[in-house]
Amino acid sequence: MKKITILFLVLAPFLSFGQNIPMTFHNGSFFSIYISIPGVMNPNLLPKSNSGVSLDAGQVVYFFPNGKNGKKEILFTVNSSWKRDTILQIDEIIKVRKKALKIK
Repeated sequence: MKKITILFLVLAPFLSFGQNIPMTFHNGSFFSIYISIPGVMNPNLLPKSNSGVSLDAGQVVYFFPNGKNGKKEILFTVNSSWKRDTILQIDEIIKVRKKALKIK
C-alpha cells in the first residue's frame, strides 16, 4: 500500500484531470465583457473589475466577439501548467484572439 501511495504522490503533479486552478479574470476596459464557461457560469465582467474563479485544467472559456447574442468563439482552454492565482487580462486576451480570428 505504501508503494501505491508514494507512486501517486510522485505522479500527481503530472496528472491534469480534475486539477482545479484558482485565477482572477481582470477586465481593464471601459466596456462589459460577456464570457461563457460551460458547466460553471456565464459571467458578465464589468468594466475595470476583477472576478475570481477556479477552473479545472482542460476547461474551455468562450467569448462573444460581436456582443452577447452573437456567435461564441473559444477564448482559451485552461492548461494544467498555469500557475495558481494568475491574473488574466481578459480584455487584452480578447484583442489578441480577435486578431487571430480576423474579427474587428
